[in-house]
Amino acid sequence: MKLAFSTLGVPGMPVAEVAALAAASGYQGVELRTHPEEPVHLDLTAAERHSVAREFAQAGVEVLALAGYTRVAEPGEDGPVLAELDRLIRLAADLGAPYVRVFPGGQDADPAEADAAAARRLGAAAETGAGLGVTVLLETHDSHRTAADVSRIVGTVGHKHAGAVWDVLHTWLGGEDPAVSYASLAPYLGYVQVKDVASRSDLTPLPLGAGVLPLAETLSPTDPAGWVCWEYEKRWYEDAADLPDLLATGREHLLALPR
Repeated sequence: MKLAFSTLGVPGMPVAEVAALAAASGYQGVELRTHPEEPVHLDLTAAERHSVAREFAQAGVEVLALAGYTRVAEPGEDGPVLAELDRLIRLAADLGAPYVRVFPGGQDADPAEADAAAARRLGAAAETGAGLGVTVLLETHDSHRTAADVSRIVGTVGHKHAGAVWDVLHTWLGGEDPAVSYASLAPYLGYVQVKDVASRSDLTPLPLGAGVLPLAETLSPTDPAGWVCWEYEKRWYEDAADLPDLLATGREHLLALPR
């Protein structure tokens, strides 16, 4: 198992500190939250991109993915969505990241139209990604929170550079059994996002193993050499414990789970 953590858990932390933290904590990679308020964002200059890539290379840490905020199923014209996807993919290529994460975001659309828009846009983005060595991953989230929802879209695309991120919280909230989720996503799975919470009504992030999410059942069928990323949502829960203090025990917990 290769482990990464999301910078959503260390909002605003400078790139050099993120790289050093990952290396010191025994994590092989990071998922970079790509947002205007973060050090890594779509408007980085060529020199800044080179600097970010150099920091991670020097630390021996991989940039697993860029966690973008493009919503591929939302209503509206394709042009702005495709333009943002293009910028995200090109940033990933410049940083050496094999994946970009996107959201569905089709809550306000007719379900059939949302599926069609997402498949159409992902297909176009996958063609761009294929030329740059980047795969676009649709996360189980918001309007398409179950694996059945996401695999329906990605299967329609039918492109090896279009895949899925399995956010285990959302499939659980959607009432999907982990074995069913994995069976649906396995042909398309880029990596797994893990987290833990107290209950369905309290989603404040907890240390891994301290909550109710079925992490062992989730990870047991997955590739033992695959990527697992801890997405600790500190950015949205300021009173949650600080992630750096939890990383070592989180790593130990994940490595101790039966596979």
